[in-house]
Amino acid sequence: MSNFTADIAGATPATPSKTQKTGDKKQSALILGKRIKHFRKKSGLTLVEVSEKIGLSVSQLSLYETGKREPKISVLAQLAAIFTTDIKTLLTASAPSKRAELEIKLLSLQQSELLKELQIPPITNPQALSENALETIVTLSTALHEQSREKAASSEGARHANTLIRQRMHELNNYLPEIEKLAEELMAQVGHTNGALTHRTVAVLAEKLGFELIFVEDLPQNTRSITDLENGRIYLPPASIPGGHGLRALALQAMAHRILKHKPPSNYAEFLRHRLEINYFSSACLIPETAAKEFLLRAKQNRNLAIEDFRDAFGVTHETAAHRFTNLATTHLDLPVHFYRTDTAGLLIRGFANDGLVLPTDSAGNAEGQILCRKFPGRTAFQRRTRTSEFYQYTDTPAGTFWSSVQTGEAETSGGFSITCGVAFSDAKWFRGSDTTVRRVSKCPSSKCCKLPSTQLRNRWQNKSWASAKMHQYILAPLPSGDFPGVDETEMYEFLSRHAPSS
Repeated sequence: MSNFTADIAGATPATPSKTQKTGDKKQSALILGKRIKHFRKKSGLTLVEVSEKIGLSVSQLSLYETGKREPKISVLAQLAAIFTTDIKTLLTASAPSKRAELEIKLLSLQQSELLKELQIPPITNPQALSENALETIVTLSTALHEQSREKAASSEGARHANTLIRQRMHELNNYLPEIEKLAEELMAQVGHTNGALTHRTVAVLAEKLGFELIFVEDLPQNTRSITDLENGRIYLPPASIPGGHGLRALALQAMAHRILKHKPPSNYAEFLRHRLEINYFSSACLIPETAAKEFLLRAKQNRNLAIEDFRDAFGVTHETAAHRFTNLATTHLDLPVHFYRTDTAGLLIRGFANDGLVLPTDSAGNAEGQILCRKFPGRTAFQRRTRTSEFYQYTDTPAGTFWSSVQTGEAETSGGFSITCGVAFSDAKWFRGSDTTVRRVSKCPSSKCCKLPSTQLRNRWQNKSWASAKMHQYILAPLPSGDFPGVDETEMYEFLSRHAPSS
């Protein structure tokens, strides 16, 4: 897992990276040093006078005040007594003055990768600056970071970040062992090791983490949940909504941000990484690794692997079961796989393949938003009259022959969709439905496959017809920015104020 996050955003999900820990420690030492200096001056004492009172050298005290060394608790106790205060006050995690706060912010900004990339030299002696000059520099540096974040949220930047994540997950076979271990340990603590995860068990996990699950009717638009960290509350949509089983996943995803020690994303790549990690954690809780592995190995031994059985055994949606299968199949079953979701128009919504199947991509390698071949089973499945059961198909492609199982469904807001999961021809023998006689031939990406109409159709209708195209809204819409991309923070904070317990 650390390899994945290092390449994408530089942080391990379950624990902060070494760089993060070092940075946090330096900032804490700097704040403590500023507070020691503040209380010393407030007491009207010089470094020499403090040195004489506690028997430490002036140079040692200077190191404490500059944050280059942290004093022991015994030394802090002596200093607190001299300053007529207490250790708790000295250790408060806030700067003692506006100037000290500005100096700490400047240090943090100067350590950022952005300023290093721009080769902006650091200010080595901020104490020599006036408070006004210091504030101006901090404001300009902060604005530069904000501008960088806006740039990173461009459609091009987002597609690039998404492509990097897809590539890295391909290298990892879509498997993140550290999140697997963490999820399994937490589920064991609340007694869930097999079968369907109950809403009550999810609530128990929330309680263990210090949260209460609250279902409300007025969640702001574009939010799936809101967490009140101050009061330990997770707000979710009503439990009675259609498909309410998805509330387990929403609650687990909300808790995952805390469990995986996420901080507000500094760029779109981190935002996408967080989404991937919380979805992975939620699926790993709903379908614990050990039980899933045993179930799948038994089914493979019987040559009866089926996504619908996997779905029913753990009480999840078909999409969750299919995607979870991709997490575990290569690592535990030695089966490279493919998975994708598409709508009725053939638009690829998400996809993964490490079995050789070639999904359509743009010039940057991004698959999401591309049009899938008409001959692929994710599209041919919509041609059936009865769609209640799984559909099976072999597809001959330039990259080889692949077997797939497909389940179609209807989303309340976005319409029809299909979930496809499958393997290369040589591995189809392990699955129920491998005896299907349905077979299609795809020549994509050749334009002769399905992108161009037949000569007969072209001759009949070319220059005799006109269409007004439906434009997908996301094509021109700017990507969301802010601490929580896509969320109206004013609406979010008003919601929290409305629901916060009265003090």
